[in-house]
Amino acid sequence: MSKTAKVILVVLIVLIIDQSLKIWVKLSFPLKYEELILGLKWARLRFEENPGMAFGWQLPEPYGKLFLSLFRIFAVSLLIYFIRQLIRSNVKTGLLISFSLILAGAIGNIIDSAFYGIIFSGSYHDVATLFPEGGGYAGFLHGKVVDMLYFPMFSGTFPEWFPFWSGEHFLFFRPVFNIADAAITVGVLSIVIFYRSFFSSPPVKEEEKPDTADAKISDTNKSETAPSKTEPTNQEEE
Repeated sequence: MSKTAKVILVVLIVLIIDQSLKIWVKLSFPLKYEELILGLKWARLRFEENPGMAFGWQLPEPYGKLFLSLFRIFAVSLLIYFIRQLIRSNVKTGLLISFSLILAGAIGNIIDSAFYGIIFSGSYHDVATLFPEGGGYAGFLHGKVVDMLYFPMFSGTFPEWFPFWSGEHFLFFRPVFNIADAAITVGVLSIVIFYRSFFSSPPVKEEEKPDTADAKISDTNKSETAPSKTEPTNQEEE
């Protein structure tokens, strides 16, 4: 399988899983719905709609949402161009997959922002409907990203000696996210942990790499044609 095919496959798999889960949640539950996953208290399905960035972060309105959507489209365009350059270069498949995960996650959240406001009704107090008669809940590029994965693993209170937050309640892990957010996070962490050297040494294109066999033949020819450094000490007299 070519490197291009691998990139496309990774992106498609992430998008199918991400969008399938989002659409199912959107058409099955009202906003703020929550239930345990496999009966685990620290793993929950919690339906949230995020108007901003990953893990619930957002920019101030009225233009924050539009700016974020346009920035995502611009970033995805640059990332596609960058991945095409990587495919033409001698980079490891793992690095390509890492960037493919980031690309898939970004596209997944762009789909929500661009189209969900048009094709879905609102989820407040009721389950949303697909293609409602009166139109969707928002315009193009103003849709909200669907989040549903919530892992409040443990909670407690900071001790009195703890700086800044002494005596305050804490919860880990608080953000609600989706498959697209997870793909971006895994891709970034993989690059940081396993491929940091990529940024210190740019990739070498395949056509620029010398062929090993040709290099050996060249070295052999040089050794055969090179003049000898030693001269004979005895010569026969005629």
